[in-house]
Amino acid sequence: MTNILIVLSAADKWTRADGSVYETGVWAEEFVVVDEALIKAGFQVDLASPGGIAPTMDARSLDPKIVGEEVAERMRSYLTKNSERVEEPLVLTDVEVSRYDAVVVPGGHGPVEDLYKDPDMGRVLIEANRDQKIIAAVCHGPAALLAARDENGQWPFAGRKMTSLTDEEEIEFGTADNAPWLLADTLRKSGALFEQGPNWAVYVVEDGNLLTGQNPASSAALADAVIAALR
Repeated sequence: MTNILIVLSAADKWTRADGSVYETGVWAEEFVVVDEALIKAGFQVDLASPGGIAPTMDARSLDPKIVGEEVAERMRSYLTKNSERVEEPLVLTDVEVSRYDAVVVPGGHGPVEDLYKDPDMGRVLIEANRDQKIIAAVCHGPAALLAARDENGQWPFAGRKMTSLTDEEEIEFGTADNAPWLLADTLRKSGALFEQGPNWAVYVVEDGNLLTGQNPASSAALADAVIAALR
């Protein structure tokens, strides 16, 4: 059995540059689409979060006015059917990376509040990368990569090709102003070989065991890339 670990942010807010709070969490589509595809592929999928806290789905990602009636209904239905799994994730501290073949991180603004600096997230990624396990992240999920530091304090993903929500998309979404930092810009400054496609278009970057997707629309393509890599 192929075992997958999906790590979900436990944050329900994003602390802005001026100290104000932006209510957020996990972007539902990025979790649902990936989780559903991996399970349909016959994989065992476990969920984990910092502290084992039940993740909050960003209300915007379930708002028909933003994502459309059909998408909103699909997301709500899937989350309801999987409520027990979602509401009782594993505690990230307790995760044994050796049990898993891949680590996947969905986005939403939650990861830029907690996962980017979470020591357990960093440990999981360091161990997964050392053993060449698949590491995949989409949209703001690649923020989690920033938590990883090797024994010399170096970022193990420097020099690797990757993507994430772009600064241009952050600006267009209306959340760049007053952001404490921008993800794509920070990844570049950390040493990533950052690549991007057109705003909101499907775009996935593969670099060895590291697979990243640019935005919510890239979730299905990223899931397909993970499945292909594991097979």
